[in-house]
Order: sequence, then structure tokens, then C-alpha cells
Amino acid sequence: MSLDETPARLALGTDTPEGRLMRQATYASVGVAGSLILIKLLAWALTDSVALLSSLVDSTLDAMASLVTLMAVRQALVPADHDHRFGHGKAEPLAGLAQAAFITGSGLFLVAEAVQRLGRPAPVDNGPLGIAVMVISIALTLGLVAFQRHVVKKTASVAITADSVHYTGDILLNGAVIVSLLLSAYGGITVADPLFALAIAAYLIHNAWGIGREALDLLMDRELPEEERQRILEVVRAHPEVIDAHDLRTRSSGLNTFIQVHVEMPRDLSLLAAHDIAHQVQRDLERAFPNADVIIHQDPAGLVEPHHVDHAYDHRQGGHPERNAGFE
Repeated sequence: MSLDETPARLALGTDTPEGRLMRQATYASVGVAGSLILIKLLAWALTDSVALLSSLVDSTLDAMASLVTLMAVRQALVPADHDHRFGHGKAEPLAGLAQAAFITGSGLFLVAEAVQRLGRPAPVDNGPLGIAVMVISIALTLGLVAFQRHVVKKTASVAITADSVHYTGDILLNGAVIVSLLLSAYGGITVADPLFALAIAAYLIHNAWGIGREALDLLMDRELPEEERQRILEVVRAHPEVIDAHDLRTRSSGLNTFIQVHVEMPRDLSLLAAHDIAHQVQRDLERAFPNADVIIHQDPAGLVEPHHVDHAYDHRQGGHPERNAGFE
């Protein structure tokens, strides 16, 4: 039996406080990335630093990724409709895959540039200007990350969380560029510039792998982490009238979590009493997992059904061994 299969509360639309915060975070991200592109482009033209070029490329990627995130967040905030009953949350991981592709391509471009410069090391011109630009970049990025973390705390947005992690890495990247400029301009170590560019390229590709893997997990409806699944079963089994729970299925989509579970109750309960218990369990799960869409299927205790798909997991979590009859 389904309870409130499409509750309106799941639609965190653009007019809610959470929706407005998420939109503001995407606008701030695009604005900061655009500003950094302009000042780094000027600095690279004056210094000819390949490490600064790598930072410029990264900021260009940031702008593209932030634009993709902006569009994805706007789409993900669209409430569920007749044709998309589970909402539009998959827009976020689709944007993540696009970001991963952009970042990987740029990382490979930087590798080619750095290898070429290693063969012909050259001193960095106007080192102080390049350093000043990177200090400004760090200051702007720190402000953006602080705001993004505030938004993530309020909304738990997957897309903005990924964007925040990416910009946090940019702070470290910009610091590395400063070190590279210092070594090249004042230490005479010209090879430091392309070596740091190679390190930055490796960081970008590693970052792209993480973003792509997380996006694929969401698109493929990967189950929630084991500890969260265990917590769901604990919440369900805590109800005094619930004998056991099994066939737990979970997935995430944007801001929403989807939980489906079979709940065993005494065989002699009336339909109305079973409905009330299922309703209470649903509310308990919604309190434990905000923005969760919960579907409860009610089973009389001891019933063996041939369609269980997660009997092994249920057995590990303390479910009835007789549920596995016919599968082993």
C-alpha cells in the first residue's frame, strides 16, 4: 500500500527559502568565476607563466561548470509534474558528468602545455603581478566557499556541495601557483613553473574522476550508504507494532531521497489499524530523513513471498531466516 506517494512538500521550488538560496549560490559562483577569468587572463598575458595559465584554464572551467550547475539547479528545483512524478533531481548528476568531461579535457590540455614547457624552460615575467592576482583570487574564492557552505548547510544540495568542494580545491591550487611564481621569478628555478602545472593537471583529472563517479552513482540509482540503510531499518523496527522489515530499496535524486520498504505487522490487525501504523512509520522516517519520499508496503507476519530481491541484506540485518526459503 502506498502512502502519500507524491507529497507536495518534496517540491522545493524556486520560491522557497531553500530554492532562493540555491539560486543565489549559483549566481555567486558564476560571478566569481567570470571575474577571475578576466584578471587571470590579463596576468597570464603579462607573465607568460604556464602555472598561471593552468589557473586561468581552471577558472574558465569553473565558469563553465558553474553555468551548468546553475541550469541544473534551476531544473532540479522544478516540482514533480505529470510527466516527471519523481521530480527533476537527475538534472544535478547530469550536470556533474558534464563538469567531469570539461575538467578532464582541460587537465589533458595542461599536461601537453607543461610537457612542452619542460623541454624549453623560460623565466616568468612580472612575478609580483602574478602573485597579486593569485592573492585576489584566493580572497574571492574564500568568500564564495563560505557562502556555498552556508547554502549547503541549509539545503544539502548535491550540485552546490560538489561546486563548493571544487572551489575549495581551487584555493589550494592558487596557493600552489603562488609558490611556483616565487620559485621561478625569485629563485631562478624555471622548471618549477611547468612542474607545478603538471601537478595541477593531475589534481584536476583526479577531481573529475570523483565528480563523474558520484554522478554515475546517482544516475544509476545506487543504494544509500550502508549506515543509512541500517538507520532506516532501525527507525522502522522501533515502532512497537512492527515485527520486522525487509525488501528495503533506496535511492537519491537531487534533494530528495526515495525509500521503499516492506513492514511486517501482526496478522490479526484490521486494515485501518495497519494503515495507521504504516502512516506513523512513514512520519518517523520523514523526520529522520527530511525530504524523503517514503512508500510502505504492509505484510502480515510470517508471510513468505517469492519476489523478495534483498533477502540476503535483510538476513544480515537480523531479518527472519525463513524469508530466504526457496532462494538458497
